[in-house]
Parts: sequence; C-alpha cells; structure tokens
Amino acid sequence: MIIPAYNEEAAIASVISQVRQTLDSLGSSYETIVVDDGSEDDTVRRAYEAGAKVISHPYNIGNGAAVKSGIRAARGKSYVMLDGDGQHHPDAIPSLLEKLGPFDMVVGARTSSSSTDFHRDVANRVFDGLASYVSGQRIDDLTSGFRVIKADVARQFVCLLPNSFSYPTTITLAVIRSGFSLAYVPVR
Repeated sequence: MIIPAYNEEAAIASVISQVRQTLDSLGSSYETIVVDDGSEDDTVRRAYEAGAKVISHPYNIGNGAAVKSGIRAARGKSYVMLDGDGQHHPDAIPSLLEKLGPFDMVVGARTSSSSTDFHRDVANRVFDGLASYVSGQRIDDLTSGFRVIKADVARQFVCLLPNSFSYPTTITLAVIRSGFSLAYVPVR
C-alpha cells in the first residue's frame, strides 16, 4: 500500500485505519507506506501513530515523487496506491485487487456520482478522449490516483514518472504503449 500525503493531518489516520481494516479482511499480508512529501503539519506523527511505515521527503517535491519513493521502498508483488486525503474509499480495494489477476494495472475510475468539480469533470473528459485517441484504447479515467499495479511493471516505469500530479497520466500511457494490460473498476 502506497499512500502519498502532503499536509493531510486531518485525514491520514482515518485513511490508514480504513485501508488496514479493508486489507485485514482479505487475510493476506501487506505493508502500509505513507510517503510524506514535506508536510508542514502533523501528517508524519499521525501516520506513525496509525501504524504506517513513513518515508519523509525533506521538502515538498510533488505527488509523483512521493509515489516514486513508495514504489522504490515497497516490497511485494503488487502495489495499491491511493491518495492520503481521504477522497478514495478503501472498501473498493478488493475489487481492484480481484481484477488485477489477468491485468497488469487496474485503475479506480471515478463515476459521475463522484464528488468532483464540474470544470475538472469537463477537463478530465477531454483528456480521457485525447488519451484514448493517442493510445488506441479507451481510457476511462486518466488522472485517478487510485490504482493497483503489478510491482514488476511499476518498477519498469518509475524513472519515467514526473514528480508532479501528472504521474497517473504517464504511467497509464506507459502501460498501454508498452503492451501491458489495463482495466478499470468504477469507484465513487
């Protein structure tokens, strides 16, 4: 489990708790890594107290940089990634993991019932359409940070990922263009 976080003291303990509760119910082993991207609040302390392994950047480098640090530190055969702000519902993790079997990456695609701003929805639809055209494959949610990916696939692309919020776009297109398989699971 890789959770990038920046100034998420209000949400991080709850996110970790929900993730652990969901993963414990699956009965498999896992590690919870929070990558603190130079937070100026109590994110680090609250993540430790909630039982996560914490990696701290000395200053804010970017969401993508936090994910890359998590990929480099994580062990295991697959990585679940979700943002530390609580926007994703960890109860969807089993659906993503279940679908991972035959696929190399599974993305939690936000549905129309998700709580997002109208202008972001419009922009995301435009970007999804452009990415679908460029990749030759339907892209349901190019920018979702909620995903599960096989570890060996993630490690192949870590050096290509930008330090910014555009890492989901880059890894999605890299997976498709490299001939790996991609699936989507609808999430709120």
